[in-house]
Amino acid sequence: MPIAQAIDDLKTLLGERVSLSKSDLDAHGASESYFPSTPPQAVVYPRTTEEVRDIVKICAKADVPMIGWGAGTSLEGHGQALRGGVTVDFRHMNRVLEIRPADMDVTVQPGVTREALNEELRATGLFFPVDPGANASLGGMAMTRASGTTTVRYGSMRDNVMGLEVVLADGRVIRTGTRARKSAAGYDLTALMVGSEGTLGLVTELTLRLHGQPEAVSAGICAFPDMNAATACVMETIQMGIPLARIEFACAQTARAFNAYAGTDMAEAPHLMVEFHGSPQSTEQDAERFAEIVADHDGSAFRWSAREEERRALWAMRHNGYYAILASRPGARAVVTDICVPISRLAQAVEATQADIAASGLPGPILGHVGDGNFHAILLVDPDQPAELDKAKDLAARMATRAIQLGGTCTGEHGVGYGKLPFMQSEHGDAWQVMGSVKTALDPQNLMNPGKLVPSN
Repeated sequence: MPIAQAIDDLKTLLGERVSLSKSDLDAHGASESYFPSTPPQAVVYPRTTEEVRDIVKICAKADVPMIGWGAGTSLEGHGQALRGGVTVDFRHMNRVLEIRPADMDVTVQPGVTREALNEELRATGLFFPVDPGANASLGGMAMTRASGTTTVRYGSMRDNVMGLEVVLADGRVIRTGTRARKSAAGYDLTALMVGSEGTLGLVTELTLRLHGQPEAVSAGICAFPDMNAATACVMETIQMGIPLARIEFACAQTARAFNAYAGTDMAEAPHLMVEFHGSPQSTEQDAERFAEIVADHDGSAFRWSAREEERRALWAMRHNGYYAILASRPGARAVVTDICVPISRLAQAVEATQADIAASGLPGPILGHVGDGNFHAILLVDPDQPAELDKAKDLAARMATRAIQLGGTCTGEHGVGYGKLPFMQSEHGDAWQVMGSVKTALDPQNLMNPGKLVPSN
């Protein structure tokens, strides 16, 4: 059955919620990063699990690829239709289905964004902590095993997804996990699905772990004379066991970009931005202990505050870091790197990355979640200069290879998509082929987001 027949069947199922408009197709073929546009042949907008199941059966019968789509904020080409097909956009599956305050968990549909969920939770005294910066959909966050600024305390999506409802490639609807806090019953299919990037199925429900809103929150910022002093401060803070909720790094170039974009007056030097959660007394004590470590590493006076408006301004600036850096070179596209190394190797990785960037001649501000050993270089290239893109890709490849050699990973949080495929063999060895075998077992037609994550078949 050709795709035209499949689209006709999808229109019978969904009516006007099947789109063939060029603007819609182009929007679902675009990427936040440097990848060229690769639009699908149709976009569908389901509202229920049953509709997703029927979409999958129609596409499977016609041998049509399916690509899940959340908020479209991914950075490694996860949502691009490399083999054409149908993009399944979950924006209408955006309901918070059940909040269970006594059990500190919640069940949501995949199109719910993290900000919308936390708005819904405000009156409960609970919140969902995973914060990748962008207002991503929770389904997309689960599929990329997202993390972010709060991972150092609350963990990533791996630690906060308790169970899933998934439509498999053959149309079966399965549930993984339970709401119990632990289980020894069989394979952990929830963990398998989290981070699978839509290559094994389409997620239609998520059950998530919630956390208590802290009684008090304080946040602050400090500058350092150089990168080594800042990273040494991070390492000592982690080793001392100070309970940080966030600890973020920005290099001197990033500070300059913040100043131009947000009108701040940061010194053009490396900075750490931190946050503490707890009681009023504990957050004050933690801030004082951190200030002592900062001073030991020749940092500037640690300026911190418990005032909500000041904290919000600080993290709004950090979350807009990508856009501030893009604005520092108007018209540029970004190659966004995303390596993660053991904390003991952080200083070595950052120093070597800085040297590579300086040698390349490209602008490459660095920022990241250094409490996890995870940082990003935002390599800015002129889209009309192919040589610059080649240079940036080469630099990114050296960073990824170095991270793997240091016992780390080529992607701390952005995922593989098809941008990080070249590094999977060196990072995983034969285990990458095992991932391919799992994919083949669950999706023998290779219809679920083909061309991503696993070896090509």
